[in-house]
Parts: sequence; structure tokens; C-alpha cells
Amino acid sequence: MNQPQQQPGQPYGPAQPGGYPPPQQPFGMPGGFPPPAPAARRGTPGLAIVAGAAAMLIGAGVYGGIFKAFDGTQIGYLAVGVGALVGAVLGKVGGRHPVLPVVGAVLGLVGVYCGQLFGFALVISDIGQGSVVDVLTQHLDLLSQAWKKSLEPIDALFFALAGFAGFSTAKKLGA
Repeated sequence: MNQPQQQPGQPYGPAQPGGYPPPQQPFGMPGGFPPPAPAARRGTPGLAIVAGAAAMLIGAGVYGGIFKAFDGTQIGYLAVGVGALVGAVLGKVGGRHPVLPVVGAVLGLVGVYCGQLFGFALVISDIGQGSVVDVLTQHLDLLSQAWKKSLEPIDALFFALAGFAGFSTAKKLGA
């Protein structure tokens, strides 16, 4: 077969009939166009807040159980865990909504507070002062007073860690 040879100065290979170079696809992609940019993630902030509140209650329950298991000794990682759990749920479900990191910080703080109260209720019910439900419903005022008396300066750090973890995780995962 007699194939045309590439001429010097013709980067496109053999000359085509009519002298035009062979057609090329722009960007080297099939179809000639780059892939479309990924769509911005949109979530549902209302559903995210409900799911974040549920995650906060779960995190508070775990916090309270571990609080009781360690005889009232608080562990800072638990506060971070509660805040991060809430923030992760908010970010994944709610997307990039600007109010969700703030909600994450608030729910992280409330989660640590509820976890500490639940832990105190577990300890009080163990020493024979009624069931956990009774302590939480009928003696919430006494439980709150006991919680206030037990506060130490390190507790402020735990609350700050939970709020920061809730805020930053919701912001990071909402992107």
C-alpha cells in the first residue's frame, strides 16, 4: 500500500486530502469537552438539625455511661467525641448551610451537659435513690444542684472542646 508520508513541519501526521490536518479532540477527552464541575452539595438543614439532636442524645448517653463506669472521672476525649459526632451528622446531612456549624457548637455543649447529668443520674440510681428515670424526672432540681457543686475549672475546657469540635467538624464535613 502506498501511504502518504508525514512532511517536515506537519505535526499532525500524514497530510489529508485537501491539505487539512486530521481533526483533534480538545483537551484530549472523548467528546471534546472537559467533564462538568461537580455540583455543589446541597443538604437539608432541618433534617440535619433533627439528626444532629438525635446524635447529641446518643453521644450524651455514651458520655454518661462512661462517666459512671469511671466513677465520675471525666475524660476530655469524650467531650470532643460528642461534639465531633454531632458535627459530623450535621455536616453530612445538612451540607454547607452556614448555620449548621453554630448549631453543631450549641448541640456539642448541650450534649456534654446532658451526658454529665445522665452520668450523675446513673451514679445516684446506683446508690439506691431510685431508677435513672426517677432521678431524671422527679429529682432534676437536686441533680442539677449536685452537678453545679461538682463543677471544676477543667469542665470549662470540656465544654469548650465539645463546642469547638461540633463547630469545626460540621464546617469541615459540610464542604
